[in-house]
Amino acid sequence: MEFVGPIFEVLKYIGGQIKSYTDHHRKLEGNVNNLKRKLDELNVRKQDLESRMEAEIRNGKRIKNEVENWFEDVQKKNTEVGTIEEKFWDVSYFSRAHLGKLVCQKIEEVQRIYQQGNFPEGVAVDGPPASGVTLPMPNLEGEIDVKERIWEYLMGDEIGMIGVCGMGGIGKTTIMKHINNQLLKESEHFEKVIWVTVSKELNIFQLQEDIADSFKQSLPRGKLERATALKDILEGKRYVLILDDVWKRFSLLDVGIPEPTLSKERKMVLTSRSIEVCKSMGCEVVKVQPLSKEESMNLFLDHVGHSVLQNQNLEDIIGKIVEQCGGLPLAIVTIAGSMKGVDDLCEWRNALNELCERVKSVKGLDTEIFEHLKFSYDRLGDSKIQNCFLYCSLYPEDYVIEKVELIESWIDEGLLDGLGTRQAMHDRGHSILNKLENNCLLERAQDYFALGRFSESVKMHDVLRDMALYIVRNGHQYMVKAGMQLKEVQSEHEWTVDLEKVSLMKIISVYLKIPPHMSPQCPQLSTLLLQENRGLTSIPESFFKHMPGLKVLNLSSTGIKALPNSISNCKNLNALTLASCFRLEYVPSLAELRALRKLDLYETAIQKVPHGIELLENLTYLRVWSRFPKELPVGILPMLSHLQYLIVNKHLRGEEVGKLRKLEILECSFCNIQEFEEYAKSIQGKWPTNFYFQVGASELSLSQYSAVPSLKQFQNGVAFVNCDMVKIDHIHVPNGLSGLGTEKSDDFNCLSNIPFFHKVTELKSCDIWECEGIDCVVDLSLSSLNALHNMEELRLVNLGNLSEIVRVGSVAVESKSYALAIFSSLKGLHLNYCSKIKKLFPVELLQGLQNLENIELYSCWKMEEIIASGEEENHGEGAIILPKLKELVLINLPALKSICGGGAMIRSLQDLQIFNCPKLKRIPLALPLLENGQPSPPPSLRHINVWSSEWWESLEWDHPQAKHVLSRFLNK
Repeated sequence: MEFVGPIFEVLKYIGGQIKSYTDHHRKLEGNVNNLKRKLDELNVRKQDLESRMEAEIRNGKRIKNEVENWFEDVQKKNTEVGTIEEKFWDVSYFSRAHLGKLVCQKIEEVQRIYQQGNFPEGVAVDGPPASGVTLPMPNLEGEIDVKERIWEYLMGDEIGMIGVCGMGGIGKTTIMKHINNQLLKESEHFEKVIWVTVSKELNIFQLQEDIADSFKQSLPRGKLERATALKDILEGKRYVLILDDVWKRFSLLDVGIPEPTLSKERKMVLTSRSIEVCKSMGCEVVKVQPLSKEESMNLFLDHVGHSVLQNQNLEDIIGKIVEQCGGLPLAIVTIAGSMKGVDDLCEWRNALNELCERVKSVKGLDTEIFEHLKFSYDRLGDSKIQNCFLYCSLYPEDYVIEKVELIESWIDEGLLDGLGTRQAMHDRGHSILNKLENNCLLERAQDYFALGRFSESVKMHDVLRDMALYIVRNGHQYMVKAGMQLKEVQSEHEWTVDLEKVSLMKIISVYLKIPPHMSPQCPQLSTLLLQENRGLTSIPESFFKHMPGLKVLNLSSTGIKALPNSISNCKNLNALTLASCFRLEYVPSLAELRALRKLDLYETAIQKVPHGIELLENLTYLRVWSRFPKELPVGILPMLSHLQYLIVNKHLRGEEVGKLRKLEILECSFCNIQEFEEYAKSIQGKWPTNFYFQVGASELSLSQYSAVPSLKQFQNGVAFVNCDMVKIDHIHVPNGLSGLGTEKSDDFNCLSNIPFFHKVTELKSCDIWECEGIDCVVDLSLSSLNALHNMEELRLVNLGNLSEIVRVGSVAVESKSYALAIFSSLKGLHLNYCSKIKKLFPVELLQGLQNLENIELYSCWKMEEIIASGEEENHGEGAIILPKLKELVLINLPALKSICGGGAMIRSLQDLQIFNCPKLKRIPLALPLLENGQPSPPPSLRHINVWSSEWWESLEWDHPQAKHVLSRFLNK
């Protein structure tokens, strides 16, 4: 009987295994669908985190490594689930259970990653506490008395809350920018200066967020909790809060802003066009008056150029033109910008006559201002340039518009037609932007986008936006609600039959709804902008039924799951943008949309390529990026012979792509080297201007750009994955190839062994990932590799056998100096998970690294020295090495003992990060000495992020005061 128990347990185990096998087999379809849903939720969280990251980066924070790793995990899971999807359609009966088990594992992994993506303590590492942000500003002409009065109130003990009032364009914001920067520079009374632009549509949630961000703090989601949490953050702090462009009265208590104090603790300044708003909030009112005649003339001449007065006949006319501006700085600057470079007397007289007639013909202050500004608009002359300017009014107030995104929108609108190539259209677009900036109708801005990508941008002054809307109201029919607070789109009776353009982008609402069965009667509607409304989850089937004239539809970054079939009624549609609709699974047949020129399906969840795509013979732009479709069906691409822009993350056939003779931008993957070579043969040396290829990968794992790629930024590159690199000696080298990568190729031990590498002459960057065979990057005894002399970026990831970057070996003395300069152009070096390497650079290579700006080392467990010390060291005590090094990141290097030996120092460092380097005891920062012999911080230094206070205290310094001097840059 003693055997019964064990036998029962064995049978129980076998029974459990059989049941598990049966469940995995039987429930495969349901589990696959469940996996897809879980992955959709994960990607939505990814999108939300990207928005949080943008805000953190704008506030000077650095994204945490654990967040970056989380994004990599999400990307891997997308790829893995895509592979499972492919297997699911072809799985045999006997393999279903095995696949079902794998699906269940992936569901658990996706759920785990989803939970890890909560990041309750934030997604970024704080920089050192900053007192505020220095703002770019024009010179201040006049208003010195106003500025001094505001300053006295801030420094005094009688006024806590100040309201700066005046008409739009009078200079309120400029004055406060000067105050902001003066406070940062001169005042020791306040710990913090906080600047928030409020704008016409007051968004309490965003106002709270912006204030909290300035203190590197996050807030809870609940309304009451948020106000309480913000009040707790602000209580006890000494700050000046500047709220620019306030239109409505609001309760400080509801926001969570403590009452300002009379003493120099908490002061608040708001600017507004309304004196009533300022008074109702209890402000001491400071009114900004128009400029005097002399001040107006000085400002005008500063912008038009003082040389115009060399013509004595112009002096009287210019004086009268300036007088017409009524002392309004915005009008003066704008009109001066439009007249810059004009020296013809007749043209100046005509300008004066036009301005006089405008002012006589209108009534009302706002209208008078608009007519002054409209003078510069009219002087643009070209109706297409004018329409490019008016298009900017479709964006929300104070919105920072990425230049490339704006140019793409102009292309969609047909404003840059007739130029043939996409490059010519972008060149024309940049030319128009320059003209609008030079005429002071747009102002240059700079902004950070997803994942820290810096981009050139523009902004439209709020008064100029009002003027643009004033113009379109008189000649066009626009409905512009961009950036406003709405819970659902305008009721159907407001969608009038003569509407031409509707902008509902970036509505302030958690859930934006379109009423069910809504079907606006808008036969003239040509443009509908609904992008950046993540709360918009569905569109009624009838919505597009009566929009036959629709040409541009932008639904990017919305939460829709399906595009309604009624889109087929929009037979004149030119541009359909659905980028970053992560939940979008269904797009109806496009067979009826023969006029379509742009189709953007980037980062969607579509199950298959939309039906009828092969009939879109006018298509010039196609972007398809989804984890589900295995590949584009055979024969589709050759039908799209007008394509200029093609980005697809699936395998393409070389011969088919080669038939697209008009391609300027191409990003895709080829399943093997043979397909890539087939493509190269087909194009006969006529490579696209901008390209990126992956060869041998299952699909493109990551696009170079998550937003609209700029032609200037697009890097021409090829990445070989799972390829025998040593055997690649016959492949054509693309013209202009600047980026080369290899991944999971184990047949070479250094780049010198790769024949293809010797053919490349213009290489700017090189990536080597997961290549187990490589033990050094370049062996100088084999070859000096001319390809490396222009290289600026080198990334080495997960190379388990890499023992050195450069192997000097037995290089002949006469050629040694030339060979050691192979990295003379190198600016960035990144090593991740290279577990064998002990010394990064030999000391002999040091003289060839004079342009190195960035070193990032992660999880190189045996790394002991950055610059190896040795008998050949020629730098003495205090010698400056790596003269251009700006950023040094050292993370998880437990064996690291030295950055550089021999008493050498680094002078130009801006950012330093050191985590988990317990054996490192010296940071070789060169500290300038003052006249009294005390050290001062390096002028370039901005941030120091370190592992722990205990480690920082254990460091050894060359000067006893060094630690104290550097502490204010410290974030532990």
